[in-house]
Amino acid sequence: MGFAETFKALSDPVRRDILVLLKDGRLPAGEIGSHFNMTGATISYHLGILKNAGLVFESREKNFIYYELNTSVVEEVMLWLSELKGENYHVKEE
Repeated sequence: MGFAETFKALSDPVRRDILVLLKDGRLPAGEIGSHFNMTGATISYHLGILKNAGLVFESREKNFIYYELNTSVVEEVMLWLSELKGENYHVKEE
């Protein structure tokens, strides 16, 4: 995962909306899709880009695919941006 893939993934408003949906916890693909007026294939395309960028994790349980926000990549981007801006951003240790 590099910043190029991350910023490409973040450049699309649908993908940013998906990340906002996932900030409160993991969701199945169908639930994510229900928030948008587009085909399942289009949602899968966006989820694939987010996954390839490392912004989301995918897990399978029975007949469902769940997606979850990868906060470590988000924190890495925030750290880089804050350094670029000249601020001190500290990543929380969990």
